Order: sequence, then structure tokens, then C-alpha cells
Amino acid sequence: MPQVLLIEDDTSVRDGMELVLRRHGYGVETAATGEEALALLAGERGAAVELAVLDLMLPGMDGFEVCRRIRARTATLPIIMLTARGDDEDIVTGLEAGADDYVVKPVTAPVLEARIRAALRRAEPAAGAGVGASGSAGTGAGAGRPHHGDRREHGGLVIDRAGLTVTKHGTPVALPPTELRVLLELSAAPGRVLTREHLLASVWDHTFLGDSRLVDAAVGRLRAKIEDVPARPRYVQTVRGFGYRFGPL
Repeated sequence: MPQVLLIEDDTSVRDGMELVLRRHGYGVETAATGEEALALLAGERGAAVELAVLDLMLPGMDGFEVCRRIRARTATLPIIMLTARGDDEDIVTGLEAGADDYVVKPVTAPVLEARIRAALRRAEPAAGAGVGASGSAGTGAGAGRPHHGDRREHGGLVIDRAGLTVTKHGTPVALPPTELRVLLELSAAPGRVLTREHLLASVWDHTFLGDSRLVDAAVGRLRAKIEDVPARPRYVQTVRGFGYRFGPL
């Protein structure tokens, strides 16, 4: 039974969402404030939490800060943020803070449950090794030289597709599941341009309600961790009017 932490200050909304999630087979922990949520995650009950659903408009510490603090503690916990207004600035700020996805309230049960299922699938370690635009790692122009099978080096960046690890000049790079999947997808065929729509479908599984801001924000966070100069990326390059490509370096 997947364990979800629901962080929502509105009692009626929280109770309704908890009921929906339990009916769909999820275990649910709840918190009415960011401070309560962070304390829960730091305790024994927090060890079982597999995903957080986070309202942005919380009393006291707002959802943006809660998201940043969760990300400072762990790179692996999927975070879906809730926004009541659908405000572009709020959405972008939340994604930049480390959220993996978002839904606008009021949200229907099927949409919320679908987003949670997709986020949990992205977090499954075994599935990540199979991500690849061309179906095999390291094919295409500019491919890095092979190291121990699925371990490939690209100009100091080593991507181990089997072990799902990334190192830069020998230093481990901690990537949340969404950012790791974006990197795996792009690096599967260096030099090949992938559209935002392709990445939304393959990484987020958003075949019906996609949003290119999810891709752009994840790429921005990824660049901040793997690029020497994020504003002049060597690895994840923008191809204006089309999408993104990995290299060639």
C-alpha cells in the first residue's frame, strides 16, 4: 500500500482527498501545516512516506518553502503541489523549488489519482534503467565511450543506466526521479532532439494533460546540478522551436 503524505490546511478539502486516496488503496498521513509535515517526515512515520501532495497556500511556512526543505532533505521523494489559482507564477516557482508535478484545485479524483500513479511509477528504480528515446543507451551521434556495459562517460559526466547513478568528475550527483529520467531519456541518443511533448509523454506520462513548464523546470533544475555554467549548458542543450538534446559535447 503506497503511503502518501497529504499537506493541506483546509479541513474539508483534506478530509475529502484523504477519503478518495484511501478508497483507491493508498495509506495516508496528513498534516495541516508545513511545520507539522516536516516534523512528520523527520520522524519514524516519515520513513514510510513514498509521495507528498503539497498545498502551496499554507498558514505560516508556505508550500514553496516546505518544498525546498523537503528537497534539501531528500532528492527522491516525489512531490505533487496543489495550487488553487492556477497562477503561472506560483506554478513556475513551485516547480523551481523542486516539485515534480502540479494539479489545480478543485481537482477531480481521477486526475489526482492518475498524477499520483504516474509520479510513483517515475520513482520506481527498476523502471528507470529502461528509459531511452531510442530503446538503447548510448546510440547515435556523439555517444560517450562505454564503461562496464551500461556505464557511459560524457565529458566528465558518468551516467550508469543500470545502477541509476550519476557522477560528475567523480562526485555523486543526487537527482530526483523526474530529473534522472529526463537525463536518461535525453542521453540515450546524444545529438537527437526530443520535443517537450515527447518528454512529457515518456517521463511524466502526461498524454492528456501535459504542460511544457514541467519539462522546462525539470531541465532547469537538472542543469543547475550537472552543468559547469547552467546558462551555457554543454550537456542539456536547448534547440529553439523544437525541444532539447543531449550534447554532442
